[in-house]
Amino acid sequence: MNTSPKSIYRFFATGEAITWGLLISALLSRALGDLIPHAVTIAGSIHGAMFLSYCVVAVLVGLNQRWAIGKIAGAVALAIVPFATVPFDRRLLKQNALEGSWRTEPTEDPRDKGVIDRLFRWFIARPVILVLLIVLVLPAIFGFLLFLGPPTEWFD
Repeated sequence: MNTSPKSIYRFFATGEAITWGLLISALLSRALGDLIPHAVTIAGSIHGAMFLSYCVVAVLVGLNQRWAIGKIAGAVALAIVPFATVPFDRRLLKQNALEGSWRTEPTEDPRDKGVIDRLFRWFIARPVILVLLIVLVLPAIFGFLLFLGPPTEWFD
């Protein structure tokens, strides 16, 4: 598998949209008489994991590609809207906003001297540590969100 920022971003953007489809299908199944028991729980868990993974990848790729903070926030926010990552992905392709490799080495760019860029490069140069951190943090966030329950019940 190609591990360029472009290929990883596109994999997760597509996966996020596909899991939206699974979740919506499960919700329809439940609305039509619970045709597939536990479908919403299973599809919701798969989608939740993919949603959180997409958000992490969008931030990492956005930092690597030096997107404006608004574009990074937009990429993350669009994951909330069903299937919105697909047209956003296409727009990024047209803008060549996904081209290039991972920035593991500093350049002459003054931005490379900042704390965030140095930390980013350190993690990108050590993908095993980055993946382990993500594998530990994402389930913790996912578990916390499951503990909170459905958003409709947060403020009851």
